[in-house]
Amino acid sequence: MAEGATATIKLMSPEEIAARGGGAPVMPLRLPDAATLFAERSLRLRQLAAGHSMRDYLIFMADISAAQHQALAGMPALPMPTAAQIAAARGVGLPPLPASAWPRDPAWQAALHAIIDQLLPRAPAPAHEALRQLRGAESAWLEQQADRLLGGMMLGLDLAAAPLVAAALQVSWTALVLQTARAYEQPEMPAFARIADETLCPCCGSRPTASITRQVGDVAGQRYLHCSLCAAEWHMVRIQCPHCLSGRSLAYQSLQAQDGVAVSLTGVAKDAVQAETCEDCGHYLKIVHSERDPQVEPAADDLASLTLDLLVSETGLTRHGHNLMLLFGDPDADPPEAPEAPEAPRAPPGSP
Repeated sequence: MAEGATATIKLMSPEEIAARGGGAPVMPLRLPDAATLFAERSLRLRQLAAGHSMRDYLIFMADISAAQHQALAGMPALPMPTAAQIAAARGVGLPPLPASAWPRDPAWQAALHAIIDQLLPRAPAPAHEALRQLRGAESAWLEQQADRLLGGMMLGLDLAAAPLVAAALQVSWTALVLQTARAYEQPEMPAFARIADETLCPCCGSRPTASITRQVGDVAGQRYLHCSLCAAEWHMVRIQCPHCLSGRSLAYQSLQAQDGVAVSLTGVAKDAVQAETCEDCGHYLKIVHSERDPQVEPAADDLASLTLDLLVSETGLTRHGHNLMLLFGDPDADPPEAPEAPEAPRAPPGSP
């Protein structure tokens, strides 16, 4: 840029975004970048871990993300939907690669093994043995865990193994979405389009982890929902609840600190991470603002702001989406011989 020149970036108000909502958004769908997705998530998790009460867990998640980066680079070609299958899904407003119904290729288990192999050399002693047990788990048990995780069934889900199973499924679905998008690049028949349920991913039908505001062209503040499974992002205007699509009673909650410790909620702060709440349906979803912090990453910042979930849930609101790397269920419902891995911590009150 020449000396003295200035660049103008327009930050749209919710009203302006709504006004534009009647037409096509600047970019209706953003697909993940295989070269940067998990690498950037790993870097962000390490950054957020510094001084955090959940430091060890965030570092472990960073290691998993780094292993996902390597596993994604090694994914083979996966069976893709035919043009007829894509057209049929579009005709009824469904995603072409539904997480709970699309046949899983065995390559996802190979990705799990690759991730564990990357983690083993640096894992602490207690986790080392647990990872080895998971590495040797039977294929049928892993498929059962994947069915429960992708189907949203917490009963019988092994909470300790779930983050690693989820990590492999994320690698597999990200690869599948990107391969399918490349195979159907023609404008007249793209692989992915809007589906009937705007609250779900148009690629795989999964719920979002969070939403993120991005700059698109010269316009900042475009809101996208970030898929918890395949990392695709789809556009949704900012004055709509991502659960019920109402815009009548939205509010934004941030953490309020006292003596450096987050102890309560406030609707005043302009933090990079907030909870977008809806009184109409009683749900909320976090929103991360890249214009306030250009390094935010939806999955990483969601994990690091667990206290915000705890405080918002105490008000009676239910989270719309989920983070597959931190789930809650009934680990005792499975036989005791099910393998164990490092357990996701429940952050104590006062976590950042």
